Amino acid sequence: MENSVMIREERISSDEYIDFLKRTDLGSQYPKERFEEQISKLVDNVSISLVARNENNLVVGVLFGLTDFAYWLYITDLGVDREYERQGIGKRLMKTAHELAGGEEDIAVYLIANENAVPFYEKLGMKKADDVMQYNHIEWTEFTVR
Repeated sequence: MENSVMIREERISSDEYIDFLKRTDLGSQYPKERFEEQISKLVDNVSISLVARNENNLVVGVLFGLTDFAYWLYITDLGVDREYERQGIGKRLMKTAHELAGGEEDIAVYLIANENAVPFYEKLGMKKADDVMQYNHIEWTEFTVR
């Protein structure tokens, strides 16, 4: 099934992304407050937007990233449809994003991973870091995208 999944740079609509979030565990990272408004800003403004689609054109994987194309790439979103997990789609999305940003010899990759995703990122060679600073005064109400 992996071979029938195509990855390409693409801007998707917020409606299509929200529909995709319903089929992943990624949606739990977003706050309930102004959800649709904020998702619309996200899909319109990321510097790297990669979409994996199956043979029926259904979105089965997404990676959004912010980069300066010189030194760093910050992955804001990486998700795969639950029915398509463990087929190499997430790995292909990460590799493609890294290449688009400038390649692994020049670009450092950063992200915030939920605990369930840590083994996946470790398999890609990533390591946990203790030196990340945070400034967050946003109050979020957790919810599940349905």
